[in-house]
Amino acid sequence: MKKFSFGVFAFWLSTTVFANTPIPDFPPVSSGQHVVINIPQQRLFLYTDGKLTKVYPVTVGKPSTQTNLGEHKIGPKAFNPTWHIPKSIQKERKDGLKTIPPGPNNPLGPVFVRMGDPKLGLGIHGTNAPSSVPGIRSHGCVRMKSPDALEFAKTINSGSPASVIYHMAALNVDANDNLWLAAYRDPYNQKNLDTEALRKSIDAWAKAHGKDINSKRVDAILKNRSGHINCLTCAKGVKIKGPLKSIAWTTGSDLLTQPKAAPPPEPTQDEILPSGAEIEVDAEAPAITPNTGKTVVPTNVDKPTAISPSTSQYQLLQEPTDTLF
Repeated sequence: MKKFSFGVFAFWLSTTVFANTPIPDFPPVSSGQHVVINIPQQRLFLYTDGKLTKVYPVTVGKPSTQTNLGEHKIGPKAFNPTWHIPKSIQKERKDGLKTIPPGPNNPLGPVFVRMGDPKLGLGIHGTNAPSSVPGIRSHGCVRMKSPDALEFAKTINSGSPASVIYHMAALNVDANDNLWLAAYRDPYNQKNLDTEALRKSIDAWAKAHGKDINSKRVDAILKNRSGHINCLTCAKGVKIKGPLKSIAWTTGSDLLTQPKAAPPPEPTQDEILPSGAEIEVDAEAPAITPNTGKTVVPTNVDKPTAISPSTSQYQLLQEPTDTLF
């Protein structure tokens, strides 16, 4: 009975967290899988046939080694990869190592999924430093906690589109017809938040639904950019009634974001490299304390600006995180 109750709690917790994650105004393709990574939010969204099916916290490139924005495709997968350390990082490490085999000290974790042209050196992979996720601190790759990376790799199909976007705000509506707003910091100094379109969308939605919205509250949220999701139409303390749906605010609209029509994806065979295959990418390996053998994450880990946790049941039960509204 205890196991049953615990399982029910885990399912409820996972569902609740998933429902509370702000959704960016970006239309997924209507057919097949689509990966969307929002840099300021430090979240990866997985859509299937135009519907959101999973959200993961991720660590993305730091300002000096940014994750490439734009359109990419999911490439081959390597389970239990060997990390071939680029010469630039060999110089940083100064330990003589040229490769790190599969295992607990490998910064790629248990799996590496290529993203985009191999010349870009991009990938989505696990980590041997789970406390570094989410964040803005990688050499350009997208880092996930290892249980999430394995789940993602087993779910995603090679050839699927992957969009890396830069949305500094999310305007969502919940099942109770309340409007919610989240705003994020600007790690790459893009300065691309169109506040005029956002306010136009908020005003249009409020008028269409007969609700009043305090403009000073909107001003405060946009100024703070805390990553918290805030209700614009309900009393303090009211919680989200999921699932959230995105408003198409980037065009000033009060309508919901709709999937974009796209031809059905061409049948693609999953590309899986041999176990232990060497992967050369710029990954960061935390130091190992000689006396204890424990992994030490460098102290310059960037704090996440968006703080809704992963939807992975394993992660929720092992490393619970508070959800802020």
